[in-house]
Amino acid sequence: MIDLETVRIVLVEPSHPGNIGASARAMKTMGLSQLYLVSPRFYPHAEASARASGADDVLAKAVLCRDLDEALSGVTLVLGTSARARNLEWPTMTPRQAAGAIDSEPQSQIAFIFGRERSGLTNAELERCHYRVHIPSNPEYSSLNLAAAVQLICYELSIRSSHALSDTDYPESIDHARHEHEAYADQVDVERFFVHLEQALEDIDFLNPDNPRQLMRRLKRLFNRTRLFHTEVNLLRGILTAAQRQARLARDR
Repeated sequence: MIDLETVRIVLVEPSHPGNIGASARAMKTMGLSQLYLVSPRFYPHAEASARASGADDVLAKAVLCRDLDEALSGVTLVLGTSARARNLEWPTMTPRQAAGAIDSEPQSQIAFIFGRERSGLTNAELERCHYRVHIPSNPEYSSLNLAAAVQLICYELSIRSSHALSDTDYPESIDHARHEHEAYADQVDVERFFVHLEQALEDIDFLNPDNPRQLMRRLKRLFNRTRLFHTEVNLLRGILTAAQRQARLARDR
């Protein structure tokens, strides 16, 4: 079952304080309490408290973050909610499939990211996610209110935390093996690896910074799909460092 204490709800640059309060209310009704706010436009705010309708404890514990790095510190699984399809599509789940996948996840910090009310998540922010979560809706009007989207996600998580359902009730789209002796990499460390990878690919003349195309997006999608362990990130960065060293030696000859 899902431990709801391990799940963060991350709101990226919310512009309406009422949506923050309504999201806190949605979380509390479903038993979640970890709310992270990345650069909210107005917060604290009286409207947020009013819309929380008794979920003041969730608001009081909300963590204000300067950027997404800070909000994802210590997180090993990131899911980004988005109604908008991308040119390079990201592995996608429904909220129900996402809850099923998390149910098989070793106990660790998990984050659901929700984007701005008007524009959602940027491509760069979605690239920080292992999976995109799409809420099926009317194709002619697919835009949900921010707090409504939070409510739907929290509901699916709550069901998985309190009822032992069969696999046929909640089909999982992704199989997750349990690894008792290895820990998944912190997402901040994974992002540092991606920065290192991009620099190394430039150093060995594989990536042209003036014409990168979608190389890094494709590589991020590949590595996010594999769910890197902490030891694997260190191993890969060691390989990159060795490749950069050899490239420097070749240039100096």
